[in-house]
Amino acid sequence: MSDKPSILIVGAGAIGSFYGAILKKAGCRVSAVLRSEYDAVKANGISVSSPLGDLSYRPDNVYRDGDTPEEAPDYLILCVKVLPGVDRVSLVKPWMGKNTRLVLIENGLDIERELADAFPDNPLISCLAFIAASRTAPGVVEHKAYGKLVMGSFPKGIDESCQTLADLFTEGGIKIDLTDQVVGERWRKCLWNTPFNPLSVIANGADTLSILDAEGGEDLIRAMIREVMAVAAAEGYPMDEKVIEQNIEGTRAMPAYKNSMALDYLNGRPIERDAVLGNVVAIAKHHGIAVPHLNTVLVTLRIRGLLESA
Repeated sequence: MSDKPSILIVGAGAIGSFYGAILKKAGCRVSAVLRSEYDAVKANGISVSSPLGDLSYRPDNVYRDGDTPEEAPDYLILCVKVLPGVDRVSLVKPWMGKNTRLVLIENGLDIERELADAFPDNPLISCLAFIAASRTAPGVVEHKAYGKLVMGSFPKGIDESCQTLADLFTEGGIKIDLTDQVVGERWRKCLWNTPFNPLSVIANGADTLSILDAEGGEDLIRAMIREVMAVAAAEGYPMDEKVIEQNIEGTRAMPAYKNSMALDYLNGRPIERDAVLGNVVAIAKHHGIAVPHLNTVLVTLRIRGLLESA
């Protein structure tokens, strides 16, 4: 039996399945809690095509919601969308043991607190995924590029649990950047996510290069990034102006890419509007900072949502 820690993935979509594959490659026992894809994964495992090679694997255990765990995992990795009405505490509570480390690989800002409050005695590790991956069929994932995780203990620091998990991901073949200021890194990721994800929905699922190549597209992205930076600075996380061009140049360097919010929109799934954009606008309001571009995009998404639900 492996002496590596046991892993449970809750939310084994594209992201959860990929990072589960990496930990499986590192020699961990990896299990998954599934909803709609239970039958496909139970029968065929999880197929992951990747520039890293064929990462396909069979989870050691496949559970449905409501199943009784055989044992509590050493690490529970939560990869569900942060959406209104999704009770993440209730999702993980049945699977949490006394010594389980809770790991979030999720988009958004200010998303850790409710889980930290619910499980104050369990270490919480917050991760930001820099990856292009999509689910193409039940239990089938296409990993196109990247895969790096930025991770740290929440609210700050790097504890032993975090270091151990980082070492396992590294052993599995991906790049890990450890940080003792993971909240600040979430603000850094918002510089990209907060403009590109919502605009892709307003533009009917547009890819990244279509957004940038539209007349005025780059200028709009720059303006939105500057507003995010102003809010981050008010929260104690100032950033150098050069990161604006770094984000634009980095986006142009990668293939045209439909981000996760665009794919959710195109497939009729709820979008992470508040986690990615709404929380930034709310924090701006708290500090009395004007964010006209961000607010306009947020209100437009709300209007669109009302029309689509009518």
